[in-house]
Amino acid sequence: MTAQAVIEQFKALSPDQRAEVAKFVVESDDSWIPESFKRGMADAEAGRFADMNVILNDAPPPSRRPAIR
Repeated sequence: MTAQAVIEQFKALSPDQRAEVAKFVVESDDSWIPESFKRGMADAEAGRFADMNVILNDAPPPSRRPAIR
């Protein structure tokens, strides 16, 4: 079956049936999700994340030592 045939059959479904198919596709196929997002979600699930407000506002300031040239 071609993609065009599937699309035509999809168009013929009722709105409820189209919603069911769309839900199935989103839950079953993550090829549309960028790899960088998947890695970020894996990091978050593993506890490897930080609150950006804390990092930007509460982190100690950088060292004031002069750069070595």
